[in-house]
Amino acid sequence: MNIEANGISIEIEDSGGSGPAVLLIMGLGGQLIHWPADFVQGLIDAGYRVLRFDNRDSGLSAHFTSRGAVNIPWIAMQAWLGRRPRVPYTLGDMGRDALGVLDALGIERAHVVGLSMGAMIAQRVALLAPDRVLSLTSIMGSSGARGLLKPKRAVLRVAAGKPRTGSDAALAQYYLRFLKAIASPAFPPSDEQLHAMFRLTNQRSAPQTEATYRQLAAILADGERAGLLARITVPTLVVHGADDPWVPPACGRDTAARIAGARLALIPDMGHDLVPVGHPEIVRRVLGVLLPFLPSAATPSA
Repeated sequence: MNIEANGISIEIEDSGGSGPAVLLIMGLGGQLIHWPADFVQGLIDAGYRVLRFDNRDSGLSAHFTSRGAVNIPWIAMQAWLGRRPRVPYTLGDMGRDALGVLDALGIERAHVVGLSMGAMIAQRVALLAPDRVLSLTSIMGSSGARGLLKPKRAVLRVAAGKPRTGSDAALAQYYLRFLKAIASPAFPPSDEQLHAMFRLTNQRSAPQTEATYRQLAAILADGERAGLLARITVPTLVVHGADDPWVPPACGRDTAARIAGARLALIPDMGHDLVPVGHPEIVRRVLGVLLPFLPSAATPSA
């Protein structure tokens, strides 16, 4: 359903139920449908009320086309120099969107779980409203510290190879190459899986490059977050793939080191592909770490 949250339209899915709420925050350019079904169902089976939503500028939520295009190289350079580049919106704004979802549903507190960019938004949620957060789980995320995020060159080359045409076929081939480049090496996705997910994504809401760039601008401009993470006092779990070529494991280690009492779980054989077609074995491993961590867990259903 579509709700009004933080003054904008946001698309959500709510599993319902009376258990503790788990708010899932998706990553860069992703949609709520990209959370693996086994991952979501595992939380539901454990007695949790699972909330998913499309971030602003993705899926069926409000898009900020009127804010125009952004100059990513310029923003990246300004951020590298320690300046605050002007961007269409910030990760703090996106964190307030997440809190707005809880407000709209009348939920006072929730376990907050973020993936990649969503992990960075989740960190912002914990900084903005610690009293609303039962626990924080940062999956494949980063603290935003300068010089820390260093993807492998091979992945950067693939990411930079944008198609010259906007045809469905050209976009599908680009995303297929990129998703393969960041995949868990022990569990590579098949072409059939990737094409099926791209078709599903395209039918629901076609990817928009400029929208994704606006989200990326928000990430690049959020460099001061690293110095604030020490303020987080809620129970925190940092999950990271030991073989992540896009957001290196050092990012997970750094995030955990900055948050007092944070628990770090490096998952063997895991890359940066819990979404869109996370392998069932990887999902099982992540759930195995996550479920015992979440306080107030309900008794799993038979």
